[in-house]
Amino acid sequence: MECTVNWVPGLGMGFVAETGSGHLLTMDGAPDGGGRDLAPRPLETMLAGAGGCTAYDIVLILQRGRHDVRGCQVRLSAERAPTEPKVFTRIHMHYIVSGRDLPATAVERAVALSHERYCSASIMLGKTATITSSHEVVAD
Repeated sequence: MECTVNWVPGLGMGFVAETGSGHLLTMDGAPDGGGRDLAPRPLETMLAGAGGCTAYDIVLILQRGRHDVRGCQVRLSAERAPTEPKVFTRIHMHYIVSGRDLPATAVERAVALSHERYCSASIMLGKTATITSSHEVVAD
């Protein structure tokens, strides 16, 4: 996996990343750090990436189990260390999964499999942060 990140001097602390798959991702800093608040912060993209990674797992696991999953939302909240390096110290992931006749036990199993085996991002972040989760199933 590769990625190239370029600073865009005209944007203060703006950066554009080009991923190995050829997609662009824009990031920016907070105004108090020289940014212009035009895009997500780099750590916000990291948190979003973990959410996307685990949501991907949940949908795929449920689909492979032949469950009629129709929606998956992950709400993430994180706390950071007060001093440098301000790593994530706590992350909570709340899953809202919808589907037709979707058993809560299947969702619980998918969440556990994602956290314990498949989600590279959350497993990696779990090296510095305590990761907790909760879930709810919504009939669709």
